[in-house]
Formats: sequence, structure tokens, C-alpha cells
Amino acid sequence: MTILAAADWREREGAHTARADALTAGHRARTARRETHPIEDFLFTYYAYSPSLLRRWHPGAGVELADASGETRSSWRWYTPGATPGSLIVDAAAMRREKAPLLTAVERILRSTVSRPGAFGCFGLHEWAMVYRQREHRHPVPLRLGQGATDEVVDAHELRCTHIDAYRFFTPDATPRNRFAPTRETQPDLEQPGCLHANMDVYKWAVKLGPLVPGELLLDAFELARDIRYLDMQASPYDMAPWGGEPVRIETAEGKAQYVRRQRGFAERANELRRKVLAAAFGTGARTGAGAGAAPHATPAA
Repeated sequence: MTILAAADWREREGAHTARADALTAGHRARTARRETHPIEDFLFTYYAYSPSLLRRWHPGAGVELADASGETRSSWRWYTPGATPGSLIVDAAAMRREKAPLLTAVERILRSTVSRPGAFGCFGLHEWAMVYRQREHRHPVPLRLGQGATDEVVDAHELRCTHIDAYRFFTPDATPRNRFAPTRETQPDLEQPGCLHANMDVYKWAVKLGPLVPGELLLDAFELARDIRYLDMQASPYDMAPWGGEPVRIETAEGKAQYVRRQRGFAERANELRRKVLAAAFGTGARTGAGAGAAPHATPAA
């Protein structure tokens, strides 16, 4: 158990709040103006986590906050009095008991993903597969090459998407062209660190683990997801230049090489965060419930 003096944890809390506010300032301003940014605002619509959630700092499991009993957080879920009078700690044991199926599933996905080599031959074609031979598109943004040339790019490549939450948006004509047929049940068996969407999801898993994860680590995961989303849309068939998304032209050899270089960098960052999240929430080598190897088809909700 680590004990943080009031001055120390309040300083960390203040720094966290300021950082969260800076990260969400653009989104909050656009919301007030009823405007949207097709790259940056995606994280708040796809994951549906509000800026206020990011502002809430947690010390993580195994940390006792001194002189905290009079704070608002004493009414937050999963907080309980610590051993020192007036202190608070995250009630990790209670959360693990009540949320055992969810935590087991999240732990299994994180551990299985970080243990696998990355696959770097998809070239971001999942976004192209979402518009393949389709007149209506998910994003109200023009296609950079037009519909016909976009379809030709898909026709010239093999689709290798391993991520269910990308694959489920493939058009009917694109679905049978994919090497894999991901499902929610097979998600733990297919997730791999080369996948941009799997790496963005580190943010989602950190949110689901709630107060077990230190706030600083949550914001690190959010920043990673934001950075990945830029590459995701830069390599997409959409013309993202007006929103700061200069194209990564994956239809060319040069564009493919650029994509893979950045993809590998994100895989390293994501795996580092996965290890930190696992250590914070479960401890080195720890397992929740029946264990990470149990219930092979137990998967958390999207």
C-alpha cells in the first residue's frame, strides 16, 4: 500500500484535470458551436465517453489518499475508508468481486494481444472496405479518389482485418473479401498489436477498469487513441486534408511504407500501455476470477 500525502495527491489531481481539459478543449468548443471534427470528435462518439469522465482522477489500486474523507470522492463508487483515519482507498477487492466477468474478459484481451506479434500487412484498408461499392458512406466527406478508383484499390488488395469493431462496418460486398471473419466470441483470439483499432481500444479498456487505473495512464491511452485516429483517417479513402489529415496514400508503395512505419510505432506505444494497465489493475502475473485462460469465449462488450 502506497500512502499519498494530501498535498501530493491534490497536486496530481490538479495536473490531471488541467491536462484533461486541454485534451478536450477543442471538442468542447465545437460542441458549444454545434460543429464537428471528423477525426478528433470520433473518440467521443464512437466510445461515448464524455470529457467529464476524463477529468476524474483516480490514484489506482493500492494507493491510500490521506486526508480525503471530506472530499467529493468519498461518495464515488468503489472508494472506501483506508487504514489511516480520514483516508480513502479504491476498494479493488469489491470491484473485482462484483465485476469479475468483465474484468476477466478485459484482462484476457489485454494479455493475449500483448503476447502476440503484430501483423503489419493490412495497410488500413478496413476504412476502404467500409465504402466499397457503396453510394452512401459513414462520413459526410468526399472520397479522395472517387468511388470507382476507391473500389479498384480494394479490388487490387487482400483485406486482412482482424478487428470485429472495424469488420462489422464492412459493406456487404467487402465482407467476403476479408481473410478473417471476426466475431465478438473470437475477439480474444484475433486481437493483435498491429491493429490500429485494437490499439485505440486500450483507451476503452482503461475506462472499463475504472478506478483501478491511475488517471495519468487513462489520459496516456486517450492521447494514443487520438494520435492513431489521425493515421486511421489519413490512410482512409476520405479527403481529410481540410481537417489536418494530409493523406497517407496507401494505394502507393511509398504510402504503404509510411503507414507501416507509423503502425509499428503505435504498436510499441500500445503494448507499453497494455503492460502498465495490466500491472495497475491486476498486478504482475495476477489473474481475475477463474483466470485469464478460462472462459475462452468470454469477451467484454464493445
